[in-house]
Amino acid sequence: MIGVVSLLVILAVAIGIIGYHYFQTALKPLDTHNQNVVQVHVPMGATSNKIGQILQDKKIVKSGMVFNYYVKSHKFTNFRAGYYQLKPSMTLKTIAKQLQQGGSAEPVQSATGKVLLREGETIDQLAKEIPKQTDFTKKEFLSLMTNKKFFNQLAAKYPRLLSSAKKAKHVRYRLEGYLAPATYQAGKKMTLKDIVTSMVAKMDQNLQGQYQTIKKNKLTVQETLTLASLVEREGVNQKDRNKIAGVFLNRIKANMALQSDISVQYALKTTKKTLTYKDLKVKSPYNLYVHTGYGPGPFDNPSVSSIKAVLHPAARSKGYYYFIANTKTGKVYFSKTYNQHQALTSSLAGDNK
Repeated sequence: MIGVVSLLVILAVAIGIIGYHYFQTALKPLDTHNQNVVQVHVPMGATSNKIGQILQDKKIVKSGMVFNYYVKSHKFTNFRAGYYQLKPSMTLKTIAKQLQQGGSAEPVQSATGKVLLREGETIDQLAKEIPKQTDFTKKEFLSLMTNKKFFNQLAAKYPRLLSSAKKAKHVRYRLEGYLAPATYQAGKKMTLKDIVTSMVAKMDQNLQGQYQTIKKNKLTVQETLTLASLVEREGVNQKDRNKIAGVFLNRIKANMALQSDISVQYALKTTKKTLTYKDLKVKSPYNLYVHTGYGPGPFDNPSVSSIKAVLHPAARSKGYYYFIANTKTGKVYFSKTYNQHQALTSSLAGDNK
C-alpha cells in the first residue's frame, strides 16, 4: 500500500513538473526565430479565451489557454476585432498590446509579392492560387467575388466595362471574365479589394480601344467576354481563334446551341476532358448544349487576343457551323454541315487511336 501511495506521489510530482514546464514555455514566444507573418482574424465579440484558441490554431502561441490566463492576470482588456499581422516570434505581451490597438477592417497583404492570373483561368481556379501567393485565404477571395456592394462600387467606377455584367442574371460570379490575365504587384498593406480592383482596371484598359468595335458589332461587353472566354480555351493560335469565333457567331445568328464542352465543364465545376452523355444534360444555365445563346456570362478570364478574335472573326462568310481539333496535332478542322462534321469526327477518332 505504501508503495502504491509513493508511486502516486511521484507520478503527481512528475505531472506537476511537466505541467509547470509546459506553462512556463507557453508564456514565451512560440518560436523566436520564426519571423513569418501570419494574418489572423479576430471576429467581433470574441472573448480572450476564443482569441487564445485562434492564436493557437494559427500557430502564433503555444497554448491558447495559457494566453487567456496571461492576459487576464495582466489585466489586458478591450481587445478589438479585425485582421492582424502576427508572428510566432512575438511575446504574449506584444500580441496583447497589438490586439488592444486594433487591426485592419479588411485583410491586408503583409509583404510585397505578386499575383499571377493566367489566361483562361477561372475565378475558382484563382481562388486556389491566392493563398499560395498572398496572405489572403480562398474563402476571403470567394467572399469578395460574391460581394454585391463591392461589385456595385466597381460598376460605378467602370460603367462601360461592367454595365452589362450588372444586368446579367443567374451568374455565378459577376466578375468572371472581367479580371485581366497578368502579373500583379501585391504590395504591403494592400487589401484584397485593391488587388482585385487592379485586375478590373487592367481589363478596362485592355478594352479602351475595343469599346467602339463592341458597339459597332452590336454586342454587349458581357457577350463579347463570354464568347472570348470560350475561344480562349478552344483555340491555340490566333488564326484558329478568329475562325472559332466566327463559328460561334454563325451559330448564335442561326439560333443554334454553341455546344461547347467548356460550358459544361464550368457548369459542373470540373476540368475533365472527356464528358459523358449525362454530363452534357446537366441542368445549369451555363450548359450551352442545352441552352441557346450566350449563357449567363463568361466561363473564364480571357486574354486580349481572344477578345480581338470575337471582335474580328474570320471566315464567317464561308458558313462554318462546326469545328473539331485533332488532339494529337492540335490542328482544327472546320465544317459547314453536321454530316461533314461527323465524317471528320470519325476520321480523327481513328487517327487518334
